[in-house]
Amino acid sequence: MTSLEVNHQDLTQRMIKIAPRLVAWQRQHGRHGLPWQNTRDPYQVWLSEIMLQQTQVAAVLDYYQRFLAKFPNVEALAQAPADQVMAQWAGLGYYARARNLHACAKQVVSTWKGKFPNDAAGLATLPGIGPSTAAAIAAFCYGERAAILDGNVKRVLARLFAIEGDPTSRAIELQLWSKAHELVPTASACVQDPNLMSAYTQGLMDLGATICTRSRPQCPACPLKKDCMASVQGRCDELPWPRARKVLPERSTAMLIVCRPGYLLLMQRPTTGIWGGLWSLPECAPELDPEVAGQQLGLNVQTTDTLAEFLHVFTHFRLTIRPHLIQIGPDFSDHPDRAQPLGTRGEWFSIKTLHERGLPAPVRKLLDGLIAANLLT
Repeated sequence: MTSLEVNHQDLTQRMIKIAPRLVAWQRQHGRHGLPWQNTRDPYQVWLSEIMLQQTQVAAVLDYYQRFLAKFPNVEALAQAPADQVMAQWAGLGYYARARNLHACAKQVVSTWKGKFPNDAAGLATLPGIGPSTAAAIAAFCYGERAAILDGNVKRVLARLFAIEGDPTSRAIELQLWSKAHELVPTASACVQDPNLMSAYTQGLMDLGATICTRSRPQCPACPLKKDCMASVQGRCDELPWPRARKVLPERSTAMLIVCRPGYLLLMQRPTTGIWGGLWSLPECAPELDPEVAGQQLGLNVQTTDTLAEFLHVFTHFRLTIRPHLIQIGPDFSDHPDRAQPLGTRGEWFSIKTLHERGLPAPVRKLLDGLIAANLLT
């Protein structure tokens, strides 16, 4: 037997032991009290998995509880108006997830008679459900032997096998998928323990979230430290490689806080692009005089006040926002129809009901501050 064959055999034996170690650790030390755990309801699991995409658990907890209270099942979500769905999601970010969530619920009801597909392949055909999310739902709800590969799991596997390269690149991602499939518990082990895949999948997630963290990983507490090549080589701080940093482009806009006593003018954004489908403030070029902008909306502008500008950072660009507070006279139009330079038609909403609207997080924060300062009443 050659040294290469010996090394391959040794690696194979090590990989066989990884799943049992991870499962034993998860059952003793993993997370068990999250509100979407201890259930095989695919609706609840699906909702949590979509919310947790690119979002930390702490940020999701309150949203999940409120969303589930508002839409307790897939039928309720499918039948809800889009505005209600976006209002419940507002502030959680990545709003395409909410639109896909709504579309998925409608498809489950119309095509699948209200029942989610019972395997990863079927789940992956639904809007907003990629291969890893489909695998997670299938593992948690149906015990399917399916590999996951979210951001945390990429980090775990990159360290476990000392895989170099940008984990978001196609070539490295294929390597990580290959390792993820190799580590899945055996079919015989899953037959003996019907809850094995749930514990294994949760274990990978827990390990990445609590032990094998991006910075300062807690290697002494890791159940896989003896098998982790990065740990053995002292390279946990080096791996995985960071993605190449890009200089974010700078953009700027002016937002018009158009108000009359008790009411605020909002405009619904297009379904595509940033803040898609949410209600927001009318916008114009930052160099445009706010009084002129108000007149272009067909309004009788009485006073304008330019407020302090602020920065909001998106994934792909940085946006400087310059707000203008505009008070209008009594001869207003309830439904401005001359707003082409500034966006789509607007609607007046009671300031007391703004909390019911789906507003972008920076807009909601801006308006809350003005209300608290009695500048918006």
